[in-house]
Amino acid sequence: MRSPLFLLIVALAVGCSSAPETVESPFSGDPWPEIRAERIATLLPGAMADNDLDAWVVICRENNNDPLADHVGCENAGGTAAFMFFRDGDSVTSVAISPRGEAMSLEETGRMDEVITSERGASIWETMAEVFERFNPDAIGINTGRSPITDGLSHTQYTSMMERLPAEWTSKMSSAEAMIRSWLSVKLPAEVEIMAKAAEITAQWEVEAYANAVGGVTTDRDIADFLEAKMAEMGVGDAWSPEQNPAINSGKDRGHSHPTNRVIQPGDFIQTDFGIRVHDRWVTDIQRFAYVLAPGETEAPQEALDKWEAAKRGSRAAFEALLPGNTGNEVDRAQRLVMRENGSEPVMWNTGHPVGYWAHDSGPSLGGGRLGLELRPHPTQIIKPGMTFSFDGFHKWSLTDSTTKTISVEEMVVITEEGAEWMTPPQDELILIRTPSN
Repeated sequence: MRSPLFLLIVALAVGCSSAPETVESPFSGDPWPEIRAERIATLLPGAMADNDLDAWVVICRENNNDPLADHVGCENAGGTAAFMFFRDGDSVTSVAISPRGEAMSLEETGRMDEVITSERGASIWETMAEVFERFNPDAIGINTGRSPITDGLSHTQYTSMMERLPAEWTSKMSSAEAMIRSWLSVKLPAEVEIMAKAAEITAQWEVEAYANAVGGVTTDRDIADFLEAKMAEMGVGDAWSPEQNPAINSGKDRGHSHPTNRVIQPGDFIQTDFGIRVHDRWVTDIQRFAYVLAPGETEAPQEALDKWEAAKRGSRAAFEALLPGNTGNEVDRAQRLVMRENGSEPVMWNTGHPVGYWAHDSGPSLGGGRLGLELRPHPTQIIKPGMTFSFDGFHKWSLTDSTTKTISVEEMVVITEEGAEWMTPPQDELILIRTPSN
């Protein structure tokens, strides 16, 4: 049962109506079409060149579409459509082969350089071959790969393409996974501005939720209710599965999971892992930590503060290692060295991950730096300006019941030419929650 006191606080904070009214949002309008066009024009040629691709093909379809469909403009495909991109130096030429209805819309919006109409029910493969003959690419990228984001071709589409296109072109095809990772991982300044504003709001709401919490009264579920009400009030979405966003945990380590009705107790470290989706496009992923004071306490015990400071040192070590040219495993290793110095138990999680279009976005993982293993740099792990990351500062210890507790304060950054830059000020101080004396 949710505590009456906390429900009253939530009601006062977000309004007492059964359907909370939305407030004015800083995320009005739809900036995506303009940003998408700029990304294709300015970032795609370089990503293709860096990965030695002359052409890239995205095959689109209705309903279960390619994950990158709306990144190239074929989110409205009905019948099978092909979106083809051909690199010429620092520019790309885009060609769409689309069924008649969607082709008309593509021509009117002007999002593609050329639109070729295919009749309903007709095969697109012969037309694709004709386009390849015109541009004569030596290396063609297709959407197959190890990650769900890059593995957009269905089995049927792939086999049809291999059977129906001349071997002259299929023999030049390979996975575009590395190119896609390179292209998606770098964000435009306009995107970073949107993400930074969303990060500021995410962190602010987490702090507000803690400010309304009461030791011995508030439950993890109450804190989640507060944040969900804030999301509804502003009209933003979930950064990941709503069942586990926000993930609130005042007890032992539970990983990503739903918030429970556990009442927060003196001595608890409370973890809030929370993210919002704005413009139905960009997401945040930020954690904030609080400590529940005992009745009469005004400061956290030194032992609790030491654990907090240890986690923060790990976070700052990772921050300093987030430099252009470094690899993700170098960032991971930098934090793990600090963890060992601080006496932390090892953790199974990577230090961080790209964030942007998804909470776990495409790009270099900040992992692979486990102590005792050799670092193995890989081109796709290189950190570059414009990349955006969420990363944790870890400190883990054992509890008396043989379980563990981990502080994993999570921040968001963008990479500049000089290094990492916070998207919103990091958590420097452990947030304190009071517990009434009676």
